[in-house]
Amino acid sequence: MKQSLQVRLSQHLALTPQLQQSIRLLQLSTLELNQEVEQMLAQNPLLETEEEFPDAPAAAELPEIRKAQDEIGADSGAGEPETTPEIQAEDFGATEREDWENGTERDDFDGIRELPSNSGSGSGDEDGERPEQDSPGLSLQEHLNQQLAGMMLSPEDRAALYVLIESLNEDGYLEDSLEELVESLAGEADPEARDELLDRLRCALNWLQSLEPLGVGARDLPECLILQLRAQPRSEAQVVAILVCKQHLELLAKRDLKKLMALTGADEALLREAQTLITSLEPKPGRQFARGQAQAVIPDVIVHKVGREFRVMLNPEVAPKLRINELYAQALRATRGGVSNSPLGAQLQEARWFIKNIQQRFDTILRVSQAIVERQKGFFTHGELAMKPLVLREIADELGLHESTISRVTNAKYMATRFGTFELKYFFGSGLNTEAGGNASSTAVRALIKQFVAAEDAAKPLSDSALSNMLEEQGIQVARRTVAKYREALKIAPANLRKAM
Repeated sequence: MKQSLQVRLSQHLALTPQLQQSIRLLQLSTLELNQEVEQMLAQNPLLETEEEFPDAPAAAELPEIRKAQDEIGADSGAGEPETTPEIQAEDFGATEREDWENGTERDDFDGIRELPSNSGSGSGDEDGERPEQDSPGLSLQEHLNQQLAGMMLSPEDRAALYVLIESLNEDGYLEDSLEELVESLAGEADPEARDELLDRLRCALNWLQSLEPLGVGARDLPECLILQLRAQPRSEAQVVAILVCKQHLELLAKRDLKKLMALTGADEALLREAQTLITSLEPKPGRQFARGQAQAVIPDVIVHKVGREFRVMLNPEVAPKLRINELYAQALRATRGGVSNSPLGAQLQEARWFIKNIQQRFDTILRVSQAIVERQKGFFTHGELAMKPLVLREIADELGLHESTISRVTNAKYMATRFGTFELKYFFGSGLNTEAGGNASSTAVRALIKQFVAAEDAAKPLSDSALSNMLEEQGIQVARRTVAKYREALKIAPANLRKAM
């Protein structure tokens, strides 16, 4: 083998630690950013918050961070760049690039992920701020334990009931059988003790199922519904409803009225009355307590209308108020040899870059949000029916940034509007062809499907083919299977399950 020396010229991307930190901070959610700030404050004594200084000016557009930059600007170390380099990285891997092309590949339907907040009401003031949400309430277990405290039970029965309460899932169901609970509690105890514990748990289960909310402690859906039905006034419809829940719940789900009439012996009117009773019940008794524990989404930006224009502002509540500790900074200036020769010099530099990168993060979020609002003015005026197709490349080209940067900015960042709070990714989606030669946003198409279903005749619900034809009448060409995908994403049941009995 012949050995030789060759000189090869090539280009590659080198990310400095500062740029790596800037990229990492940009993709963090608000909660993750707060954790990052707390960690940095704990390990760097030269960094401090301004919350302990009541005379500091209120945050409007990150003045604290800008002030901190002004304070430390004169002390910049030798060779430090004056501005933070924009994130323009071109080579982050082929897999990521495919996902960034239009911001839609990793989501189930055209990159628009439905959030719980998206389905909220459009209430709110002209500033787009939503009313303050209720503080988290009691958990299901706490609610039941409060009732347990007022019951006159023996210590043994109280302990058995407490075990069952702690064994409930978030929906209020008892997932483990009583025999399995005995096995885990009694272990290798003698058969007589195990039988005694099983009897005590059965008694405790009766106590549990008598508590509020009705249906709690059930082992399955039929038992949950029956517990609630038994608490209602006795009537023929109640008796039929209990019979249906015990033996024919699947037929009721299929709306098979003829079979139900044959099996129960009830006429059509009585069956419809029983169906009304059943549909008024709560299939998940613990759901109301799980909702109370849900954390509210804090928006990163707020959109409000001024005259005919929409303005975007950063939410001052999510902006960390940071600055350099002036006492340490002055001490470092006074040391012999200057800042660069001090052991704390590296931490001072780290604090400076951290503040600058946080400022760049919020500046980039604001720029991207402003570009989104400019492109989606129809949505902010008329709602989701007026949403336009939009992909990451359009915003990236407009702002002179890379698509990867836009992808990071739109992930886990939220915007408060008069129609609710939405993730920035919500405003991106592919387009569908129209007869006029333009494109309709997939978000607007889903909104139309939702409208059509809401206005349909319950006796003759619209099939996916019918919905596709109705969209075509509106000039939007959508295949039946695409309609089915959008309908499932909206959690709308098929036509046969929406049909009224």
